[in-house]
Amino acid sequence: MSNAITEFSIQQLLSDDNTYIVPMYQRNYAWGESEINQLVQDVVDYQKKKHTRYYIGTLVVYKRSDSSFEVIDGQQRFTTLSLLATYLKNLDLSNNTSLKPVKMNWYKQVNISFESRPKSTATFTALSQRVALHRLNGENYNEGIVNGYALITKALEQLEDISLKSFAQYLFMNVQIMRVEVPEDTDLNHYFEAMNNRGEQLEKHEVLKARMMAVLSRIEDEEEKDRSINALNKVWEACANMERYIQYGFTPAERHRMFGQNDWGQFEIDSFEELTECLDDMKSGSQALPLSEIISKPLRAPAIGKSNKADDKEDVPERFNSIINFSNFLLHVLRIYTEEDISLDDKQLIDQFDDYLLNYDDPAETVADFVYALLKCKYLFDQCIIKREYSQGQDAWSLKRLKWYSKKSVSFINCFDDNEGGYEGINRQILMLLSAFHVSTPTLVYKHWLNAALYFLYYEEEPDAQAYLDFLSNLARRFVFDRFLACDEGKSYYEMIFEPEFDYYPKNRKLRHIDRNKLLFGQVENNFIFNYLDYLLWLQGKEKSDAVIREFEFTFRSSVEHFYPQHPMDGHPVLDEDELHEFGNLCLISHSKNSRLSNFPPTAKLAHFSAAINDKSIDSLKLYEMIKLTKSNDEWGADEINEHGEEMLNLLLDSTQAVKGKQS
Repeated sequence: MSNAITEFSIQQLLSDDNTYIVPMYQRNYAWGESEINQLVQDVVDYQKKKHTRYYIGTLVVYKRSDSSFEVIDGQQRFTTLSLLATYLKNLDLSNNTSLKPVKMNWYKQVNISFESRPKSTATFTALSQRVALHRLNGENYNEGIVNGYALITKALEQLEDISLKSFAQYLFMNVQIMRVEVPEDTDLNHYFEAMNNRGEQLEKHEVLKARMMAVLSRIEDEEEKDRSINALNKVWEACANMERYIQYGFTPAERHRMFGQNDWGQFEIDSFEELTECLDDMKSGSQALPLSEIISKPLRAPAIGKSNKADDKEDVPERFNSIINFSNFLLHVLRIYTEEDISLDDKQLIDQFDDYLLNYDDPAETVADFVYALLKCKYLFDQCIIKREYSQGQDAWSLKRLKWYSKKSVSFINCFDDNEGGYEGINRQILMLLSAFHVSTPTLVYKHWLNAALYFLYYEEEPDAQAYLDFLSNLARRFVFDRFLACDEGKSYYEMIFEPEFDYYPKNRKLRHIDRNKLLFGQVENNFIFNYLDYLLWLQGKEKSDAVIREFEFTFRSSVEHFYPQHPMDGHPVLDEDELHEFGNLCLISHSKNSRLSNFPPTAKLAHFSAAINDKSIDSLKLYEMIKLTKSNDEWGADEINEHGEEMLNLLLDSTQAVKGKQS
């Protein structure tokens, strides 16, 4: 019997009379800010493009004997959609008429339940009854679901360009999901095994590779055609594995020619033509794979042959984790190559390449030039952009390049200095600023800071460490003062990256030059304001003896928290809103800590954070300053909020006074 497939709109699914059960073997709800923001952004993007339908994915279910549906695959998405509907229904029932986006009377009850997980069920019940989030912090509720609801609230409150009403209407009526019902006689154990080992569907970047191959196959000169196809195939395979350094996609001989003889840390190729000459497959007499076989070959990690074994001993596959996937990386390269306002969202991958690369009079030339740009950008990405490194039982941000010493010795060393494993030096400073950018944009799409960094590196002849640091510092100030705190609408990312000179930054900013309302709770456009401030605090204190500052590391702390709580515990006064929502009372912490500490008074929070501080750890250096001021004054109130807020504002503004070559 074939699988029963039913197409639902999101409204039809959530109002379906059937019960959907998440069984015990499924993991707990685990979606965080990146996944939730991505789902919301996907809906927004398709709505803006006026697509009649947007297929959000599949929901795989098994029909039990009692006619309920056991959710096999898709429970994270289903749970998130249920939380979205719950939030919008609560708005509809609220007394604030300005927040009512759509009528939600069709959403009678939550139709997803959790087998043997009473906390999850109780949490949905409490949310449906409009219980305040700060009252759901106890052990009787599921922290992940509470955090998901809070993140949905944040994502929908920050919608740009469209109204919440139009978003909700499109979500419920135009977004589609396919429910796939497996046959009744399915052996679920075997089914799960098959799901875990199934081959991946043909991805968009594989389709794009095939189309580029087809363009090159039309080259009339047979030798040029073969060399071009061979170069595209080798470069694509080498770049597609974002976890592995580009050098390992080529033979040792090719590495020496392309990345520096006895070095592997230089880029020696000046053009696509030179690239084809460096690749030795054709010279050795071996034939390139037929075009049909190259196109149909699945993209996997580049194989390392026997001759590479000694070189590869330190290249443990799990050692490095990339901050972006290959499909989105391709769009960054296209934007740098064309200098056009390319969308940095891989949902538009094929369309963007059609518009800006493949629909030219002579696409073979543009494809060849793009392949060269792809190789160079991946080399620069590996050499000069942070990765997450897992080594010797620890994980941390790293900024390392590959270095050849001998046939039996290859290692990863700091990109810009030899202060390996230390907290000093320019390599550490660049790493800190890059990680501040990255944790502020945790999604794979729209990493404008990464696009700017690669653009700078690509067109600078020989960028040294100081020039790179100067550029990143200037970029940070552009983002903060030309957009996030601008008195007007602010500049677009494309305008800030591609239009000014690399050494431009907004200079001599004063309080009158910024919009302080953009620092209030709920008005902050991007958490980079907090992370940049933490970077400045780190710069200011890294030379001192305080290990908490010196060893500070940026993490994904996405929750903007009131240090003095919005809803204090019984017995503590409620702070006036003029002080409560001020920048001086706000800091970044993780969502889990926000959930546990949200209604604690500052003095109680001190006790909680003291253990972390003793361990030389803190979520935020701004928070660290707030803790120190509270200890010093034995109080945290309106005076402390204003004093700390002014101090932090002055630190931000002082960064625009920096003298080139000496970063503040």
